[in-house]
Amino acid sequence: MSGLKRKFGVQTVLSALAAPALALVAAFVLSSAVIAATGKDPFHAFYVMIDFGSKSDSQVWIINKAIPYYLSAAAVAIGFRMNLFNIGVDGQYRVAAFFAAVVGGALSLPGILQIPVIILTAMAVGAVWAGIAGVLKTTRGVSEVITTIMLNSIAGSLIGYFLAEDRLAVKDGNLFHTPDIPAGSHFFTLPTNPDPIYGTVVIAAVIGLAYWFVLGRTRFGFDLRAVGRSESAAAASGVSVRRMVVTSMLLSGAVAGLVGMPTLLNKSFSYGTDFPTGVGFTGIAIALLGRNHPVGMALAALLWGFLERTGIQLEFEEYAQEIIGVMQGIIVLCVVIAYEVVRRQVLRRQQREVGEELSARASGGPGADAGAADAGADGGSEDPGTEEKAGATA
Repeated sequence: MSGLKRKFGVQTVLSALAAPALALVAAFVLSSAVIAATGKDPFHAFYVMIDFGSKSDSQVWIINKAIPYYLSAAAVAIGFRMNLFNIGVDGQYRVAAFFAAVVGGALSLPGILQIPVIILTAMAVGAVWAGIAGVLKTTRGVSEVITTIMLNSIAGSLIGYFLAEDRLAVKDGNLFHTPDIPAGSHFFTLPTNPDPIYGTVVIAAVIGLAYWFVLGRTRFGFDLRAVGRSESAAAASGVSVRRMVVTSMLLSGAVAGLVGMPTLLNKSFSYGTDFPTGVGFTGIAIALLGRNHPVGMALAALLWGFLERTGIQLEFEEYAQEIIGVMQGIIVLCVVIAYEVVRRQVLRRQQREVGEELSARASGGPGADAGAADAGADGGSEDPGTEEKAGATA
């Protein structure tokens, strides 16, 4: 079977390259068709985007914009790996950022202490807010999709109630915001020209590494993915499905709580009525685009930032402002469809080739001789019953 394994290994590599290549070509063709339908030159549009996006100030802007997008995608991806749809990241990061800003504005500790307090507060609030959906799902069977959508609305109402001058906010002109975080508790920046890169990019990198290690290299990550594949099989192997559901929602919410930190600690230093919203929903698209892989989501977040940045320049070139939104949707759909098409093709080809090899062995053809040679080369040190056990297991 070693020849078959080598063949499958090559096919796996080819399929991994085929899916993104197919998605790229399809997205380019469809986007060009949409731009051309508006009466504009698609090739000039792509030239403008590449030229403007390659400027140093645009690159810094794209990186800073990608940080919260990546954190949001990681929060969503944790749920996806568990077969949970945490659509409430938007509410979780907003309520987490609000209370973290309140705590940060009320304390006057040294920055080395206050910054961790602010970050931990955000993670704790986000985890609790997401944990509500996890508890309701495991105790009452309520879908996490419905619960998290409802919690988004509740989060907005809760923030609106406390974001008042006589409660937890101060008035600054026509805006209400929490007290400013002291200058000594601002997060560091990376000195780049003409604008600095937010130091919270380090937080995003740490989360990416933790996501890769915990979900891919630990027993907990294996159990989490096992529950996502089949709850009944995971339960039969001794995994507590309820505990894993709640834990996954808590982890997803904790990461969601970090989404607002780049804005809070590197830009606004308070939570106000102009605090960015909608990042949680963008994270869903980026997680799908990145296939829930830490590197893939990072590239998708940068691509999203690139499209938003260059879309500004396209408007100056008199292209329709909706073009970028359409392109983003096309890219996500092309990636999802391309990977599914390639996956089905690979599965059918593997099933056919396995069937052909098994038929060749049964009929004593060339495949049988190759299989026997492989067995002789690979199994010389095995006990006589190993082959029979392997056949029974298969």
